[in-house]
Amino acid sequence: MANTTGGGGGGGVSSSSSSSIFRLLPHTPSMNNIKVLLLLLINVLFHAAYGDVPALFVLGDSTVDVGTNTLLPNCTVRADFPNNGIDFPNSTPTGRFSNGFNLADFIARNMGHKLSPAPFLFLESRKHGLRKGARKGVNFASSGSGLLDVTGSTFGVLPLSEQMKQFVALYYNVSAVNGEAWLQNLLSKSFFCFSTGSNDIFWYFANNYTTPEHEFVGLMLQEFRTAIETLYSLGARKFGIVGVSPVGCCPVKRLLNDTLGCFQPMNHFAKTFNSQLLSLMLDLSSELEDIQYAFGDVYQMTIDSMKYPAFYNFNNVEAACCGHGVLNAEGLCNSTANVCLDHKDHVFWDLYHASEAAAEKEALNLFAGPKEYGIPINFATLLHQTAPQVMVRTD
Repeated sequence: MANTTGGGGGGGVSSSSSSSIFRLLPHTPSMNNIKVLLLLLINVLFHAAYGDVPALFVLGDSTVDVGTNTLLPNCTVRADFPNNGIDFPNSTPTGRFSNGFNLADFIARNMGHKLSPAPFLFLESRKHGLRKGARKGVNFASSGSGLLDVTGSTFGVLPLSEQMKQFVALYYNVSAVNGEAWLQNLLSKSFFCFSTGSNDIFWYFANNYTTPEHEFVGLMLQEFRTAIETLYSLGARKFGIVGVSPVGCCPVKRLLNDTLGCFQPMNHFAKTFNSQLLSLMLDLSSELEDIQYAFGDVYQMTIDSMKYPAFYNFNNVEAACCGHGVLNAEGLCNSTANVCLDHKDHVFWDLYHASEAAAEKEALNLFAGPKEYGIPINFATLLHQTAPQVMVRTD
């Protein structure tokens, strides 16, 4: 939790065909290069055939926040200070909890965007910013936030419900000028990415909730359902869901284990949530006509990177690259923190968050990894599916 306590049918490129190639090369040192080349080729062919890159709308937490919290006056979950951003162009701390770019940036790149969509609050502050920004996409993610309003409520962050209010404001701002038919056509072709849920789990344990785990997960899923149904009603059809990672393995949670191993109660919670989220998306696919989705199993991706670190070019899968104390997990990544020599060989940048290198590999797996990482399809296949026609709302 940042720096606190914490598809449907359709044609396109087959995910199984590309992933079978990758699985034949599990221990080949050049595999990452092969993946990149194949992905780039797919993108070139796709954009040559279909034209403009779809807009990207991002909702979630610090895994995909590109600066929202720096624009919130009362927010205490921030990363706009060194050593964050040390590998970003000009070594600028941008508000990303990373040494450089984060998952949202790499998802945007893999889609074909040159730049990651800007935060809603930034666009809102610019003349015609929302109307111009909508064509390429908007980022609503807020570090420290969760699916539930209570998560991070004392830190001045924007929970998913507030992010959804921002999207609705964007919808009416843009449709008032361009018309609902134009906007819903845009949204039906757009890619809606969710990366959220980890902070709810952190919050649950930090506050010693007595609510049974299955009931708490149910509350989280209800908020997720509401968000998907609202976006769907406004024209959205393509949803890329980033699953919750093994949160008990982040450096600060390893400190809860005497052996400094992963804190398994949190991991069990994460697996339960992911499983139930998949069931929810399956239900929604039968309830909402033409909805298309891809679930990225980041939990398994992360476990694999820890199990086979050399394959992913990692040397340290336990400690943070930047921080203080044991595992660099007893203090924030700030200007006085210890910083590892090679920022690319750590899975974790700080006590909670992935390094730029880990985020880049995660995004690549979301788009072109083994088929078991994408359920029922991967992000690339989802993007290549034909967008359904959306009837204009009349209410």
